[in-house]
Amino acid sequence: MCHQLRKTCSPASTLFVLLCFLLITALSAAAQLKQTKRVLIVNDLGVVSSPGFAEIDQAILGVLQKSPYQIELYDESLQLTFFPDEDSQRAFRETIIRKYSVRKPDLIIAAGSESFKLIAESHEAFIRETPIIFCELLGDVPDQSDSGLHVTGVMSRLQPERTLEAALHMLPGTKHVVVVGGTGKFDEVWEHNAKQAFQKYESKLEFTYLTDLTMPALLERLRQLPANTIVYHTSIAQDAEGERFIGSSQSVPLVASAANAPVFVMDDVDLRAGTVGGNLVNWTDAGRIAGEMAVRILNGQRPEDIPVETSKNAYIFDWRALKRWHVRESDLPDGSILLNRQPTFWEAYWRYVIAALLVLLAQTVAIFGLLWQRAWRRKTQIELRKSEEKFSKAFHQGPLAVTILSASTARYVEVNESFEVQTGWNRTDVVGRTPLEIGLWTDPDHRIAFMKQLLTKGNVKDLEVQLRRKDGQIRTSLGSAELIEVNGESCVLSVFADITERKQAEEAMSGFSRRLIEAQETERTRIGRELHDDINQRLAMIAVILKTAKQSLPNPELKAGGLLDEAGVRVSDLESDIQALSHRLHSSKLEYLGLEVAASGFCKELSERQNVKINFQCDGLPEELPSEVSLCLFRVLQEALHNAVKYSAVSEFEVAIHGTPHEIHLRVHDSGVGFDAMRASNEHGLGLTSMRERLKLVSGELSIDSEPGQGTTVLARVPLGNTSAAGTSAQFTAA
Repeated sequence: MCHQLRKTCSPASTLFVLLCFLLITALSAAAQLKQTKRVLIVNDLGVVSSPGFAEIDQAILGVLQKSPYQIELYDESLQLTFFPDEDSQRAFRETIIRKYSVRKPDLIIAAGSESFKLIAESHEAFIRETPIIFCELLGDVPDQSDSGLHVTGVMSRLQPERTLEAALHMLPGTKHVVVVGGTGKFDEVWEHNAKQAFQKYESKLEFTYLTDLTMPALLERLRQLPANTIVYHTSIAQDAEGERFIGSSQSVPLVASAANAPVFVMDDVDLRAGTVGGNLVNWTDAGRIAGEMAVRILNGQRPEDIPVETSKNAYIFDWRALKRWHVRESDLPDGSILLNRQPTFWEAYWRYVIAALLVLLAQTVAIFGLLWQRAWRRKTQIELRKSEEKFSKAFHQGPLAVTILSASTARYVEVNESFEVQTGWNRTDVVGRTPLEIGLWTDPDHRIAFMKQLLTKGNVKDLEVQLRRKDGQIRTSLGSAELIEVNGESCVLSVFADITERKQAEEAMSGFSRRLIEAQETERTRIGRELHDDINQRLAMIAVILKTAKQSLPNPELKAGGLLDEAGVRVSDLESDIQALSHRLHSSKLEYLGLEVAASGFCKELSERQNVKINFQCDGLPEELPSEVSLCLFRVLQEALHNAVKYSAVSEFEVAIHGTPHEIHLRVHDSGVGFDAMRASNEHGLGLTSMRERLKLVSGELSIDSEPGQGTTVLARVPLGNTSAAGTSAQFTAA
């Protein structure tokens, strides 16, 4: 207690005070405890197999965490993507019923039609007594009158026809519609919905349904679509060979990258990897509504008294995809949401444009006034004063720091108010003094080089300098200067803009990129080592067991012996693939033997695995190369060479690493089909972005020389400072 007793208390009164204190403390603690509520979520696919159901779970959890209860959240999935057969589903149902019949939940949320069907058709007493919320149903609202269940929920409406109508307005020349989908149980529901919605358009457009192909066959068809075609992606959880995919994470990027036509999608989690968009199902909104209903039911409200709601679809489009397919923003439906929109030049730089115009205007007025004064001094005194007033106003009140110095003495003649604000120096303190005398330039040698360039060329543009304010603070400025004549004397007109905050933001982004890449490399190393040291060893043990099992057969020529041989070969192939993957994720050669050995080994492995010829040459590398430089160049080599093998359509490549005392060059060349390097750079592909970001962290540069039909050369350059190169060299040809 914070107060001391100043009077002597009797033992009885002291005991009474102590008992009161303990009672109040117990009541306060009891009031702070939250009542525990059990919530069971059952979904169709699982949060790992479906980003959409992951969005629903996250939205529901976000609402429940704000409730006044301590939530015990249980999450179960029918895993329809991986276990679509009836026996597996029956086992899932029996497991769920067995688990929760003894640990009865206070509320059940069924996310997906199959999950709700499981709950609705169950005759278990605890399910019949428990409130139920369905979520993300695509069919009709279930009839509660005869079911005997305590049900409410949120519906979702797939509206492919609205997406098609928007696409026809955006691309009026469309003649063909290609609908892509898979063969999984979940895929069939979405494909059926799309086919029903498009029936009324079949008299106007040519429809092709690619829903029963293997993924490689589908991608090949998408690369050869005719002109005036659009693609509508439904769902691909499984292809015709039984290969399974996580739709928005795996199948959507494959479809979007292969299609030579714009790709529209059905829900918001599929809006990625170059797809255009459409009228999209909002999984998060459905989860939010279900979560709010859950809180109302946990508070005591009956499900029957809560009306069924429908989640809100929205027109959502990716600005980058619209630019790729030359779609105007004005052709989008009203109220559309536009993602990843980049500001126009005017929106991003209008302040700088106006400031530059003001400076140019001030310079023009000044020069015009000076020339006019020299020629017509006696006749135009009044006009000259007006010009001088205009110049003075633009000069002193402009947003940029402007100074005029004498070219002969390098002393300030005039400065404006923005200069005073940026530097902390008053005009009276600097006029008649030089920048070196007031210590404005942090690097005097930089100032000398600046003056030499100005006197030689007559101007200096976009010079980035470090300036010291009067209070000692260092600021970064971007400036330009040129020689002018004032009253017959040569002067220097300088204009500076403070870009300190912008530079700090760039440095922060660079630091973030470094940490992100470092985290990525750490995870690559961990996964690579785990694949090599654990998974690969297990596969080797399985191969030994299979060989031992064959030897144990009474007659090795039996069919079982052949099957064991085939299984051994497949395990061996898988072991080789995992070992190659381990090396790509983490190269122990790079860590212990250096860049030359690691790069040579990588080229040989890729040559053998892809059956191509790689000519590798390395010379001039220093004996001790910084680890961050080695890792950067090795990752750039991996990315550039993988891209060359995948896209060049040739089977011979050249890789060269050359070191000098001051820098290292990495060159990857092929004579293949080439591409438009300028367009690829503007589209900000992840491969090019990754290489540039890595090189930026070691002050390196990336250049790409490529044209369609002219081959491709990727050149990376990394400076070494004063590091001297050792005269080592190595050369080999891998085929």
